[in-house]
Amino acid sequence: MKRKIAIVAGGDSSEHDVSLRSAAGILSFIDKDKYDAEIVELHGSDLKTLSRLVDFDYAYVTIHGTPGENGLLQGYLEMMHIPYSCCSVLAAALTFNKYTCNHYLHAFGINIAKSILLRKDQVPADIEEQVERELGFPCFIKSNVGGSSFGCTKVKTRDNVLPAIERAFEEGDEVICESYLKGTEVTSGVYKTKNKAVAFPITEVVTKREFFDYDAKYNGQVDEITPARVPDELRDRVQAMTLKIYDIIGAHGIIRTDYVLIDDEIYLLEVNTTPGMTATSFIPQQVRAAGLDIKDVLTDIIEDSFAK
Repeated sequence: MKRKIAIVAGGDSSEHDVSLRSAAGILSFIDKDKYDAEIVELHGSDLKTLSRLVDFDYAYVTIHGTPGENGLLQGYLEMMHIPYSCCSVLAAALTFNKYTCNHYLHAFGINIAKSILLRKDQVPADIEEQVERELGFPCFIKSNVGGSSFGCTKVKTRDNVLPAIERAFEEGDEVICESYLKGTEVTSGVYKTKNKAVAFPITEVVTKREFFDYDAKYNGQVDEITPARVPDELRDRVQAMTLKIYDIIGAHGIIRTDYVLIDDEIYLLEVNTTPGMTATSFIPQQVRAAGLDIKDVLTDIIEDSFAK
């Protein structure tokens, strides 16, 4: 009997449609000889759709944003005793909150940008002055509890601080103002099973825009170079750091961690526990560069949940 796999996609964030693209990618990659897979599109707390998941043996979660990236869906799946692809409730909630996650990982010796956390109705009256004093310009202002594709602004002057904050609050109730790290941006994908740890070749991200925004990601305005043009020693340290973060947060399945390299120092940008999985996304690119088959990688991850 083939295992029945629900590829759970959709969600309530601005990245709903992006999630559906990832789901289509996973459906095309998955081993049809081993699994009967279908996409289950979820709209938040849609109980009728959620109840369908009990008919499946496994849930491959590919929701970017709430409720699949912040631990809500994971909690339901655990209560229903349905194995799933990504990290636990705690790890999902932690990594979904960029400010909390980065400062938590900073306690383990990982470099991060300087940042200021804002909550709705608690924005200081002198926030423009505070941003200029503590972070300087340019800086980034973005949602603290969502992806970086929407609501993110590269701010160059005090006059643009408040409009950028208002835009970021459209994506969620918390906003992070973060210092600009000028260097080489790279991203590193890894996964582990009970028997092995796999670090893919890292990707260098060279955008033609101000930063790696939605158009850069999905409309081709970026060069994604895999493997990255960095020294082998630095590449090895990036991969080792991603595997270290994997263990610290208690991840499962594939994670992708973004960094900025400044000289030979590595600065963490963010941890992504449900990375994009379209044919042109970073992870499939990195899998191909490693000489692996994405079908086998997905099988590894699914079967690991059933291994004794």
